[in-house]
Amino acid sequence: MAEGPLRFQHDEMIENYESVSFLFHAMSKSLFASRSILALPLLASLLGLAGTAHAQAADSASVRPAGVTKTAAGQTTHTHYPLTLENCGQKVTYRKAPERAVALGQNSAEILLLLGLQDRMAGTAFWPSQVLPQLADANAKVKLLTVEFPRLESILAEEPDFVAAALPSLMGPNSKVAKREDFQKMDVPTYLAPGTCLASGTAKDAYGSRDQLWNPELLYREIDELSRIFDVPDRGQALIADLKAREAKVRALAAKGLVAGKTRPSFLFWFSSPSPSADAYVAGKNGASGYIADLLGGTNAVTNETEWPTMSWESIIATHPDVIVVASLDRNRWELDKPQAKIAFLTSDTATREMPAVKSGRLIVMDGSAMNPSVRTIYGAEQVARALQEQAESQASGAPSKVPGPKKSGTSSDRSESR
Repeated sequence: MAEGPLRFQHDEMIENYESVSFLFHAMSKSLFASRSILALPLLASLLGLAGTAHAQAADSASVRPAGVTKTAAGQTTHTHYPLTLENCGQKVTYRKAPERAVALGQNSAEILLLLGLQDRMAGTAFWPSQVLPQLADANAKVKLLTVEFPRLESILAEEPDFVAAALPSLMGPNSKVAKREDFQKMDVPTYLAPGTCLASGTAKDAYGSRDQLWNPELLYREIDELSRIFDVPDRGQALIADLKAREAKVRALAAKGLVAGKTRPSFLFWFSSPSPSADAYVAGKNGASGYIADLLGGTNAVTNETEWPTMSWESIIATHPDVIVVASLDRNRWELDKPQAKIAFLTSDTATREMPAVKSGRLIVMDGSAMNPSVRTIYGAEQVARALQEQAESQASGAPSKVPGPKKSGTSSDRSESR
């Protein structure tokens, strides 16, 4: 990912080499014409300097990613086609920059929008949350197929020349939407987010499982590769630099301690539930939410390696989380997609309200999309860090801890009844 600084170094070396070469040729003509033997040491020095500059320039050129070429010193880089990438166990060749891309999943869509590619997008689908505010105008120019899971027919109707997917449930071997082979038959190249290339052999759902903690380097790789596929690699590097800076700031803030009295606080991330009596969809141990917990100096209270396990409330209560992060979703599939409904349940139910996180008021609302590996993950970490910092400052000033969101007035639902 250090391509940017190395490119500038390479340009400087090329310029040095060209300058030294020009000087050498100019002086050699003059000196040989005068037949001055005293000039020979100077010529030898110039030859050595030119050779060194040429070697350094050649060495620096070797660090560029495959398929990226330089047009001129200090200018934009360009992708060399055909570009072949290893993507989730498949070698995929991209023969040109896409002009009619379809993005399946909010993360894929927002990365393309952040890269300024809205004019080359034919459609998007599957949006659990509203688009990032700064992308609203660009997103308005792109056709929305559906906020839910799309049908394969609706995707193909847009005549895409490229399909990017954020999740294997949208494009994968167990997907009910599409498999990569469906697009390969149409000679349409595809791209699946590297951060979601998960083992599915032992998992009981399409999301798979993860035996190692998700790493944002997978996100940065995704941005880098998509920017090269679309021939805008410089934009990709700029976006990566911004996200890395944000990540560093959150880690520095967390190092000061965000939960009083806890050196490694435990976090529970509740995505949603069909109803209060149903098992809850929570974030698995090693997914993007696990990374957020780690970035904030804590751990994930859930130890299941499945990406999105469902847990009973008895099991959830037994994890004793110090912080509960509830997802804010705009899809309105279930009542508990709303963060206010989640908080109302947690604070009114006779069993859940005894959890440490609820008793201490550490119920934090976060954008649900941040719980999936995405650009939103780092934004979500910022959101949780700010909320915990505000709570810590409030408690330090002696102000009473406040539970966010509304409570049901005058009612107290017994857990045995609600479940």
